[in-house]
Amino acid sequence: MVQEPGRTQQVSGWAIGGLTFAATMMIMIGLFQVITGLVAIIDDQFFVVARGYTFDLDTTVWGWIHLVLGVLLIVVGSGLLRRTTWAGVTALFLTVLSAVDNFFFIPYYPFWSLLVIALDVWVIWALTRPGAIRT
Repeated sequence: MVQEPGRTQQVSGWAIGGLTFAATMMIMIGLFQVITGLVAIIDDQFFVVARGYTFDLDTTVWGWIHLVLGVLLIVVGSGLLRRTTWAGVTALFLTVLSAVDNFFFIPYYPFWSLLVIALDVWVIWALTRPGAIRT
């Protein structure tokens, strides 16, 4: 389909719904990350991992990583609700980063990490639907 200059392309209701879903989920994932980060910062002994884990970072370090990532996810999710282009591109990057972060966090809190990874994948799927992110 060729688009005439000066005409705006209609975006389907499904694309708008998917974008709203992705933005809401990003804010929720961000809140989950912030809570996880605060727990790790406040109580170093809450998360326990088996000895010999390759990516064994101090729990406080994981806490700060989760906290910063969570705040960024909330900000970008809010930007998605306003349908800004920068937020769409940044959202894809941050949700991939969140999934990778939680993959490495699996030995510390397996069920929670897998849940957040699944939510991240769902957001990535919603953002990559045709018409979801305007350019």
